[in-house]
Amino acid sequence: MKIAQVAPLHESVPPKAYGGTERVVHYLTEALVQQGHEVTLFASADSRTSAKLHAVIPEALRLAPEKRDPMACHMLQLAQVSNIAESFDIIHFHTDYFHFPLSRKMRTPQVTTLHGRLDLPDLKPLFDEFLDMPVISIANHQREPLSMARWTDTVYNGIPVDLYDFQANAGDYLAFLGRISPEKGAEAAIEIALRAGMPLKMAAKIDVVDREYFETRIRPHLDHPLIEFIGEVDEQGKNELLGGAKALLFPIAWQEPFGLVMIEAMACGTPIIAYPRGSVAEVMTDGVSGYIVESEEEAVSAIARIDQIDRGVCRRYFEQRFSADRMAKNYVNAYQKLMVQQENALSDSGAFLLNMRKNRKTSPNEIWKQRLATASTGTSDKL
Repeated sequence: MKIAQVAPLHESVPPKAYGGTERVVHYLTEALVQQGHEVTLFASADSRTSAKLHAVIPEALRLAPEKRDPMACHMLQLAQVSNIAESFDIIHFHTDYFHFPLSRKMRTPQVTTLHGRLDLPDLKPLFDEFLDMPVISIANHQREPLSMARWTDTVYNGIPVDLYDFQANAGDYLAFLGRISPEKGAEAAIEIALRAGMPLKMAAKIDVVDREYFETRIRPHLDHPLIEFIGEVDEQGKNELLGGAKALLFPIAWQEPFGLVMIEAMACGTPIIAYPRGSVAEVMTDGVSGYIVESEEEAVSAIARIDQIDRGVCRRYFEQRFSADRMAKNYVNAYQKLMVQQENALSDSGAFLLNMRKNRKTSPNEIWKQRLATASTGTSDKL
């Protein structure tokens, strides 16, 4: 299968440090190549891939010394994808919704994985307009704010099984890994560690918009001997940090779409102590791969019994559910279903669509609503 993977340009693929979406795109691309597919990756030129790299800009935007206009760069990327769209069997976008108007004019099947939060007020009218755009969720819980969208599959994120080393023996510290921002729960992690009297190692990036939050709410705690701030770490740094930790603290304060760090910890055999928000209950299982708790008090109690979690079971839980190979196979199944769906729609709905457009000025979204209506009345069973 000839597959295009369209990655965001903010980070390289894979990212040099922090970057969840670009990291998943990298794991997916490499797994698809290993499975024998012909993959083209649209990304920045400083990306590393076994696929054919179609470089859009010289280097990723966030760490580039020369600041560039992200919108202009992504518009250029979409133009380049469009120019050669018909050379692919399917195009897989990871760039939110920017391409939706262009995708309506493409004959090549396409799908979008939505990697981010969907509970923002402006998204509902947007997806009401683009009901015809097929989208994939990374957790079932992620769909709730946009239940009307054209969800075709849920595919959980995955990472290579050999990327992280299983460590049977835990260290004597807790870990926090991610991004310094209010929703990620950095303050709660510090408070939990202090209450438990255990060292906390924090590895995280600080975006410009979160710099003030870091300076006012996090930095004052860094003088405490139990709290160590490491900054951003690469893959090897994460391997060492997570593998040596007694537990990963994940006290999120938002509807987390997935939480890649949870499966990275489980790959090391490290259990998780997390708040029950977003996809947490889908990604981990209470009492098997860690504990789901409601408060800082419950988190401290969970730390006291964290040794009851079998680190070997934690690792096997990851291998069975969240490998990159499994993720890629699930995506291929999703691609195939979409390709068959589009082929059927073109073959037995061509006249329907043509008449709709000839008789009145009808938007693609209205056409899709009409197709849904005829399917629900039994007129057609193919969308």
